[in-house]
Amino acid sequence: MSTEPTTHRAPQLHKPDGSMVRVLVVDDEASLAELLRMAFRYEGWDVRTAGDGVSAVKAAREFRPDAIVLDIMLPDFDGLEVLQRVRADGTETPVLFLTAKDSLDDRIAGLTAGGDDYVTKPFSLEEVVARVRGLIRRSTLTLAQQRDPVLRVGDLTLDEDSYEVERGGEPIELTATEFELLRFLMRNPRRVLSKAQILDRVWSYDFGGKESVVELYISYLRKKIDQGRPPMIHTVRGAGYLLKAANG
Repeated sequence: MSTEPTTHRAPQLHKPDGSMVRVLVVDDEASLAELLRMAFRYEGWDVRTAGDGVSAVKAAREFRPDAIVLDIMLPDFDGLEVLQRVRADGTETPVLFLTAKDSLDDRIAGLTAGGDDYVTKPFSLEEVVARVRGLIRRSTLTLAQQRDPVLRVGDLTLDEDSYEVERGGEPIELTATEFELLRFLMRNPRRVLSKAQILDRVWSYDFGGKESVVELYISYLRKKIDQGRPPMIHTVRGAGYLLKAANG
């Protein structure tokens, strides 16, 4: 594997707002993760690393990277599961998979149609950097066109920047946890979310709580969002909860 940075550096890549590009590297091989970190730092990017699936998902939520370089084989659960959990949060962060040549399968190849990419080991650092640059360019162009901090479902709106929530133009006061729960529901409209998924996203892996806390906070939200109005939060018995427009 080539560890020397390319001598012909491409122009430094920035996001549309001029801020530094953020990349998350996920690999349980510490020496490889460090090589990738150095290569991306050489590009002037902000880099964070993770060595397993749990810390990868946690880092993706806290760091909000512009791209993720993700090894398929991890010690706890595989990279495809990491991708599924990250995407369940409503984020479309592009992913470059690292995979051994003999373990490439249709699941990974099929993901490239969705805008993700993969490289097989061994690879050159120059190739990985070039692939990530391409992913970020495509995604930032899309985000620049689509970025809107306000989530809307029916007459319910949630502003992710100002933390303001309204239904039918009337402001609704929420606690921080209620806000996160509602944001998760609104990022996944008309989709049934299980109690386990909600616990994982809103209370995180290290909470260790029981699913009854989800029922409790759903009831809190219903009192604030639905009381005296056509209901938007629905229970799907044995499956979980979904949020949809009252007339949907």
